[in-house]
Amino acid sequence: MPAESVQLIYIDPPFNTGRTQKRGASTTKRVETGGRVGFKGRQYETVRKIVLSYDDEFADYWAFLEPRLEEAWRLLNETGTLYLHLDYREAHYAKVLLDALFGRDCFLNEIIWAYDYGGKSTKRWPSKHDTILVYVKDPAKYYFNSTEVDREPYMAPGLVTPEKAELGKLPTDVWWHTIVSPTGKEKTGYPTQKPMGVLRRVIQASSKPGDVVLDFFAGSGTTGATAASLDREFILIDQNPESIDVITERLKKADVPFELVGEG
Repeated sequence: MPAESVQLIYIDPPFNTGRTQKRGASTTKRVETGGRVGFKGRQYETVRKIVLSYDDEFADYWAFLEPRLEEAWRLLNETGTLYLHLDYREAHYAKVLLDALFGRDCFLNEIIWAYDYGGKSTKRWPSKHDTILVYVKDPAKYYFNSTEVDREPYMAPGLVTPEKAELGKLPTDVWWHTIVSPTGKEKTGYPTQKPMGVLRRVIQASSKPGDVVLDFFAGSGTTGATAASLDREFILIDQNPESIDVITERLKKADVPFELVGEG
């Protein structure tokens, strides 16, 4: 794909669960010489080197994800935005890596998507949120339009005017939104499917009709289905045959025109 060819990238990679962490540092280090040459000529020690004191699964995870985040930087245009969706296990490591790749001045938000569904532990505070890290390509030129975002009800409507209560409030960086209902119309059967309501908010805020939205961990195809419903172009990538089948069926059912390319 050509550089600077997409406006918005949303990715929801594997969360690297089921491992035991050992010791390790979690700081990044800029160096003058001898480091890895990154974007804009910067040199830095990579996060992969920093966390090698963790187990092999963890090191392999970042060896897998880091080059894809580098590609995300290359593909975004100057007004573009990256939304990286992770859980509590990896979000803080990703923040360090993205600060190095994009620059700390390109960090826009840490969004907390909170939900209340599924089992609840009685031995600790139950984990009921994911983290979405938001980075822009150029902090002076990025596109963001909050007026296009679906509003949400006030939690205490009696404290605002009736006009404001009827209009609803703009979302903050904490998003309360249910997961995909097991019996709802959105459900595709794909295990990591994300709700269209979350993607609507992302796409409405950080792209315009006609812009290109990219998801290279496409999964159930929620990004593409939502982008199409909002008159955006989309590119979905996945190597899992099950994912390709689910996406194909989903887009056909929604009567969304698409072209299937690649192997198989």
